[in-house]
Amino acid sequence: MKLKLPKDFFMGAAMSGPQTEGAYKKDGKLENIWDTWSDSAISDFYNKVGSYVGNNFYEKYEEDIKLLKSIHLDSFRTSMQWSRLMDQNQQLNPAGAGFYHKVAACAKKHGIELFMNLYHFDMPAYLFARGGWENREVVEAYAVYARTAFREFGKEIKYWFTFNEPIVEPDQRYRSGVWYPFIKDARRGMQVQYHISLAHSLAVREFYKAKEEGFLLPDAQIGLINAFAPPYTRETPTPEDLEALRMTDGIHNRWWLDLCTSGTLPQDVLETLASCGVPVEIRPGDAEILKCGKTDWLGFNYYQPTRVQAPQEKVDENGHPRFADPYIWPERKMNVYRGWEIYPKGIYDFGMKMKREYPDLKFFISENGMGVEHEHRFRNEAGEIQDDYRIEFVQEHLEWVMKSIEEGARCVGYHYWGVIDNWSWNNAFKNRYGFIEVDLMNNYERRLKKSAHWVKALIEEREKED
Repeated sequence: MKLKLPKDFFMGAAMSGPQTEGAYKKDGKLENIWDTWSDSAISDFYNKVGSYVGNNFYEKYEEDIKLLKSIHLDSFRTSMQWSRLMDQNQQLNPAGAGFYHKVAACAKKHGIELFMNLYHFDMPAYLFARGGWENREVVEAYAVYARTAFREFGKEIKYWFTFNEPIVEPDQRYRSGVWYPFIKDARRGMQVQYHISLAHSLAVREFYKAKEEGFLLPDAQIGLINAFAPPYTRETPTPEDLEALRMTDGIHNRWWLDLCTSGTLPQDVLETLASCGVPVEIRPGDAEILKCGKTDWLGFNYYQPTRVQAPQEKVDENGHPRFADPYIWPERKMNVYRGWEIYPKGIYDFGMKMKREYPDLKFFISENGMGVEHEHRFRNEAGEIQDDYRIEFVQEHLEWVMKSIEEGARCVGYHYWGVIDNWSWNNAFKNRYGFIEVDLMNNYERRLKKSAHWVKALIEEREKED
């Protein structure tokens, strides 16, 4: 099948501030929760590479933006760091703002559309010490941060996002407890998820206030990015399997989709949580806040499907309710380095779900990528990494994206995750995702991989037709 990109379909790069910038104490940047973990337990990070490094985007942003342009990408998404933009008194940090102004100006100069996300798991440490997302005062502090960002950069940035993958912190930091500070409490996790929903809604409200008052571009848009992993169960499911599917979809997908389309949360999920001893504390007036959460569009991060079946036990080892167990599909194909299933059709299935259930909301593929360990094994004599496996991965996923568009999905673009190799939480640089290599032993030097030439040729083919 020959892959052909639609004319009005954008192709770009996905990044994040805490994973690329480095310069973790420069120009007034505050400590964030990843710095706290790195300082307290550096051995928890692959090769003891903590949060300090990124890929030096802080110094190399102009070179990186030129590289994106050189392979014909037309846009990139990154995130501001709350801990860089704001000081501890919730006032603008001029030096931090200056960096993001430079990035925005550079992107404009080189004809690259900048998408800006406000939060990527990187809460300032002083706010986490006050309870983080468990504390409603921190929710309010996030609204102040969002208001400041919109009004400071509103004439420079058109596309804004409140959160990247808001499901991840409740899962990783509070429910499964694999991220610092390793909390395993389902009730606290759900309250965090709820408070993030309120924070998102307050930020959207601030966005529209700023737009009405003339601080934003007239065509500015606001969205949310989530890992809307399509859930599947066994081919001949039991009623219990279908119940596992309902709750998995409800907590991970419908929760955010309903919020962004109707400004509500799925009532069936809230009722089931309450009946299982995991009630969400909802205060008077919250419904009015949530109504503000409706967005202009969505970002869909996709790496792997979610396959579930009925849980063998009703509660876990901590006494918390279990809604599902993993289901291992006998026909699955794996990325053995990351431990993730490769299932390109999932990207199509999500598009069809959006067409059926949320037809008025457009979306784009905001992250999709393949991480591979020890990529130096695939270097040719000329020194270029021959990542044919990554080319195959992207091509197969894009083919399913195109099929979804042909069948009515409102998918408008694609951003590849980690176009330039970056630091990835406590996995650090274990798995490389990029079309562009970063040499950690040689001043973060950038080198194109085979996949960079492939994606450039793919986009050039469309440009020839134009």
